[in-house]
Amino acid sequence: MDRIYFTKKQARQFLLLKHGLLGDYKFVGKEGILSFVRQAGCIQFDPVDVCGRNADLVFQSRIKGYQKTMLYELLYVDRKLVDYFDKNLAIVPIENWKYFGRERQAHRSWERSHTEILEVQERVREEIARRGPLCSADLDISGKVSWYWCDTKLSRAALEHMYFSGELGIHHKNGTLKYYDLIEKCIPAELLNQPEPFPSDFDYRKCLISERIGSVGLLWNRASDAWLGIRGLKASQRNAIFETLLKEEKLIEVEVEEIAEPLYCRREDAGFAEFVLENSPIKKRCEFIAPLDNLLWDRKLIGAVFDFSYKWEIYTPKQQRKYGYYVLPILYGDRFVGRIEMAYDKKQVKLDIKNIWYEQDVRLTKALQRDVDRRIRRFERFCRNGDM
Repeated sequence: MDRIYFTKKQARQFLLLKHGLLGDYKFVGKEGILSFVRQAGCIQFDPVDVCGRNADLVFQSRIKGYQKTMLYELLYVDRKLVDYFDKNLAIVPIENWKYFGRERQAHRSWERSHTEILEVQERVREEIARRGPLCSADLDISGKVSWYWCDTKLSRAALEHMYFSGELGIHHKNGTLKYYDLIEKCIPAELLNQPEPFPSDFDYRKCLISERIGSVGLLWNRASDAWLGIRGLKASQRNAIFETLLKEEKLIEVEVEEIAEPLYCRREDAGFAEFVLENSPIKKRCEFIAPLDNLLWDRKLIGAVFDFSYKWEIYTPKQQRKYGYYVLPILYGDRFVGRIEMAYDKKQVKLDIKNIWYEQDVRLTKALQRDVDRRIRRFERFCRNGDM
């Protein structure tokens, strides 16, 4: 299969089958979480918790029987996943730790407030070696420094720098509070000491671009939020990498009706295309999709393929929002039929449905209303039973 021709409906089905969002659930329990993260390469993490954090929302839409404790165990008990920077702050398979040696070296070479951090770094290391996992409040280090989002305590900046540079890992969390330990206590030695496998920056970026194409399912060779976190990537380099991946037959060009630019998928995903092109009947599901879901990493692509415009309005001033602060797209079958704003009240143990907006061309049938109501009840169980 050298080239694929899709209708827009077929392109939607290809993407959703790849993500495990159409038909029967193909990802189940903790092993399903691992399988999906390995398929995706990384899951974007965001600490905001209105009705579940982004990573939990990604999994609740795909993993049969998902509970938040499963992710916590895989990260901090089983140590099969690790939180580190890939596409921004992310959750990655622990075996991928070796891929980010260049990132860790870059942080060792330079960091905001680098001089101040270096002055206390050895002290932080000794304190953790002596006392075990610590958070910033456990360190008696005074002073504030310039940091990435705002000025912060020197103790926090030092811990985060040592985390960025690979000297510390996140041992566990208490809510959003991170406790750091020496990296050798968090990652097995056989993985920690593996050399980075890339002979050049080109090979490193080629690996990440291939990963991002596989993570979304379909991508085009143009500027995209899907490339965020690939340090130093320029358009000319991206063009050369796409050309190389095509020559190596690792990508397949995909032509979709009404979309002028070619899209690309990884060759190992050709089986999803074959299934879709056979016009096999696919079971319809209703799911609520996370704001930073891998499927939504390129929202212009989603607009082109799904005819659905989505903006995460969390950073939009209230008076300028079209919908709401924390709104999730509603997926029904192979299209987005609307969006829903929810907030979970932990004290009242109640899911508050603030609003539901359906797309203008959607007919609110009894079947659609029934399936959305059922999904809301399931989602409330996820919120209630998933609290750690």
